[in-house]
Amino acid sequence: MEIIKSLCIFFLAGLCEIGGGYLVWLWLKEDKPLWYGILGSIILAMYGVVATWQTASFGRVYAAYGGVFIVMALVWAWKVDGFKPDRYDIIGALIALLGVCLILYMPRK
Repeated sequence: MEIIKSLCIFFLAGLCEIGGGYLVWLWLKEDKPLWYGILGSIILAMYGVVATWQTASFGRVYAAYGGVFIVMALVWAWKVDGFKPDRYDIIGALIALLGVCLILYMPRK
C-alpha cells in the first residue's frame, strides 16, 4: 500500500510540474494571456509542496522523480502535443522507471 501511495504522490507531483511548466511555456512562447503564466507558476510551486509528501529522503525522492518525470513528460507530449514516442523513447522510459524502483523501493539495512 505504501508503494501505491508513493506512486500516486509522484503522479500528482508530475502533473503539477509538467502542467504548470506547460502553462508558463504557453504564456511565454505561444503568446497566451498573463494569467496562464500566473496559474502555471502557482501550480509549479504546488509541485514543491507535493513532493514533500514522500516519506523517503530528499535526495532519493528527487533522484527517483527524474525517472517518473521522463515517463510523464513523454506521455504529456504524446497526448497533449501530438508527439509520438518511438521505441527508443519507450525503452529509455522503462529503464528510467526501473531506476526509480531500485532507488526508492529496494530494501536497505
